[in-house]
Amino acid sequence: MSGQNAVREFTAQMSVREGRWRLYVALLNTTEQWPEHRFGHSVPTFMDRTDALSVLGFAPVPGAEWEWTEDSETPDDPASPVVLIAAIRVCSWSGVSV
Repeated sequence: MSGQNAVREFTAQMSVREGRWRLYVALLNTTEQWPEHRFGHSVPTFMDRTDALSVLGFAPVPGAEWEWTEDSETPDDPASPVVLIAAIRVCSWSGVSV
């Protein structure tokens, strides 16, 4: 039973689609619905992202930093629009320990 209360780390990711930013926490290997927050059309600030994570019940792992990756909408097409994806390690303070 002690393992059920262990704090687990997850990856929060943020991406933009059709001009709107979306932040979600990937709860891999679980049956839980992935928590999600949608922003407006402006790029979310560091505090916007931190506040959204808090509303979702998560906080960045101490020392974790946002890492940005560039991808493309159409793989293998150098003319494809760029897709930016940000990720950070988070832990749940709201009881998600699955």
